[in-house]
Amino acid sequence: MLRAVWRLSRAVLHGVHGVLIVLLVFPSLPRAGRRARIAWWSAKMLRMLGLRLEVRGSFKPGAKLIAANHVSWLDIMAIHAVCPEARFVSKADVQQWPLVNRLVASAETLYLEREKRRDALRVMHQIAEALKAGDTVAVFPEGTTGPGPELLPFHANLLQSAIATGTPVQPVVLRFADRHGPFSTAAQFVGETTLKQSLWLLARGEGLVVHLTVLPPQGSEHADRRALSEYLRELIAAELAV
Repeated sequence: MLRAVWRLSRAVLHGVHGVLIVLLVFPSLPRAGRRARIAWWSAKMLRMLGLRLEVRGSFKPGAKLIAANHVSWLDIMAIHAVCPEARFVSKADVQQWPLVNRLVASAETLYLEREKRRDALRVMHQIAEALKAGDTVAVFPEGTTGPGPELLPFHANLLQSAIATGTPVQPVVLRFADRHGPFSTAAQFVGETTLKQSLWLLARGEGLVVHLTVLPPQGSEHADRRALSEYLRELIAAELAV
């Protein structure tokens, strides 16, 4: 209990520190400087909550679309610790989360309103423009967080941006493990779990490790988006099975 309180206290202070950096330091930093701070802050937040990050593979330089499985709100920090240039597509609800909304916005996040069916088309165009400009964009094709071992169905819509621009898609596999097994229940962020509850579960976790595996980039030019989506799902599922 005391260890959990200590971890949460440090995490909150680090969160406030991040907001101050965004408000006071970011305006005077070039893009590369902001990304360096994002990588540092993300890696440290994982440590503050008692998680160790283990990485296999490397990200392709230049423009790419990252497609990752989705387990926790910490997925973004895990990827940002290694690939701070990634611009995530996030649900618009995140803009209402205190403190977190400032941090998320500072990473040039693209917001998607899931309730509006036509909003996916708008975001698709934004992703395409970002990829044409040489940016890295990251999406969670499942659309929401899953339990970990088993993947939810992949949505193919946002992959069209990579296909239209001929940009490689790089699959990323995220797995949270702890002393009790290869898939930690403490890291799950499913159902009616709130951010507060998730933080408490993580802070009480024992031996939590974030395994981040970066798979080789896949060509997308002239691909069928549904076929590409299913292929990416198979690649990620195979890695999780290992």
